[in-house]
Amino acid sequence: MKDIHTPYYSTIYGDAYLGDSREVLLNLGIEERVDLIMTSPPYALRRKKDYGNVEAHEYVDWFMGFADIFYDILAPHGSLVIDIGGSWKKGMPTRSLYHYQLLLELCNPNRDKHFHLAQDLFWYNPSKLPAPAEWVTVRRIRVKDAVECIWWLSKSPFPQANNRKVLTEYSDSMKELHRNGYKAKLRPSGHDISEKFSRVNEGAIPPNLLQIANTESNSRYLRKCREKGLKPNPARFPDGLPEFFIKLLTREGDLVVDPFAGSNVTGAVAEGLGRRWLGIELIEEYLEGSKFRFLKISDGKMNRTYQSKFKGQERYTGEKRRSDGPPKP
Repeated sequence: MKDIHTPYYSTIYGDAYLGDSREVLLNLGIEERVDLIMTSPPYALRRKKDYGNVEAHEYVDWFMGFADIFYDILAPHGSLVIDIGGSWKKGMPTRSLYHYQLLLELCNPNRDKHFHLAQDLFWYNPSKLPAPAEWVTVRRIRVKDAVECIWWLSKSPFPQANNRKVLTEYSDSMKELHRNGYKAKLRPSGHDISEKFSRVNEGAIPPNLLQIANTESNSRYLRKCREKGLKPNPARFPDGLPEFFIKLLTREGDLVVDPFAGSNVTGAVAEGLGRRWLGIELIEEYLEGSKFRFLKISDGKMNRTYQSKFKGQERYTGEKRRSDGPPKP
């Protein structure tokens, strides 16, 4: 029996709820208190999945049932980040535009609660299998579909963000340029490269193409699901995806929400980064399995951060939160 008023389980920093996120979020009363909504809703795939997904022609109307609630719970400086994959039209090697139609509706200035597109980003998964098979591996008339769109939306044109938190290591060529120097001048492309370009900072600013392999195959989460006879959520994104946006768009103690939590990757990453979190999932089996993400074992010993909560047990019990944890929303 679902109880949207009580967490399904709790950790030091967060709570996981079982139920429809629209009902849960309205019940929690957290208007304008959420710093980041980081989520990957069910895609409009042609094949029906166990986790539930609607047809492309129904998708915008379905999602907009959540959108106004998302808008209301976000703080004025907050962001909504949506990882959303594309879809193919039935029986044809052509693409649906449903995710672009959703973006246009979310940013429709005629809506009272419309978002700004802070930036469009793209997630490239180099480990993705060739698909759709009919067009890619059988007829050989299309290439592998390995990139997903990520819409970074915000209530304000100037949401909280700091790209210094997601700097990457300089490339070998850039390191060589820093060592050997270069001549500042106007390039043929029209770019005026100044002397400031030679300054060595803490790292390189990442592009809006995120290359993150999704290769989870024998993680603790999957092993424990198999041991307990639980079906893992089949549509998991890698830790690196929510990690990038949580670092970019939040600070320690901020509140991160995933309204389509699945196996609660977002919550687990937020916990590790010292952010408060709320995860909401409609399918109990997925939420039950997600508990295993919060068992931290190192060299056969429980991570001391979790010792007071788990007391050496393998199964999460949902006992009271550590007294020195951050305040709840």
